[in-house]
Amino acid sequence: MKQLTEPEIRAAFLNCSKGEAKRLFVPRDLVERPWGELDFLGWRDPQAPDRAYLAAESDGRVVAVALRSPGVAAWQGRRSMCSICVTVHTGGVSLMVAARAGKAGKQGNSVGAYICSDLACSLYVRGRKDAGPGSGFHESLTLEERIQRSVVNLAAFVAKVAA
Repeated sequence: MKQLTEPEIRAAFLNCSKGEAKRLFVPRDLVERPWGELDFLGWRDPQAPDRAYLAAESDGRVVAVALRSPGVAAWQGRRSMCSICVTVHTGGVSLMVAARAGKAGKQGNSVGAYICSDLACSLYVRGRKDAGPGSGFHESLTLEERIQRSVVNLAAFVAKVAA
């Protein structure tokens, strides 16, 4: 993924107003992120733990999505699988809900997916981050195939938000 700037990220949000995008938290350490190993940039708001965001490249442009993560549920102590990177975690996957873009979102329509709570899917796929004990299972896919699967899964989620 190419390195993104704060103005690029703020201008790319599909499912919030320009005013909301201007006020939301964007990480200050963008320059230090491992851009060459990221398929998307994901982060949580440290002041509002139920808010998360992601930005990705889609068809040659940057798109960003605002997400909400409901409070901790009883099931989060169990093993769960991320629908983006297909990493299994014990307590490390959260339901992330995004308002749909445009009129549908204003009417309260949303889509959800179970995603790594720390939004570090790219690093899990590449083995740069460990999901903890009991998380590994053997896959016959190559690294490139796993990366491509994550990119496709993320694109499908973003397409649902944009639709």
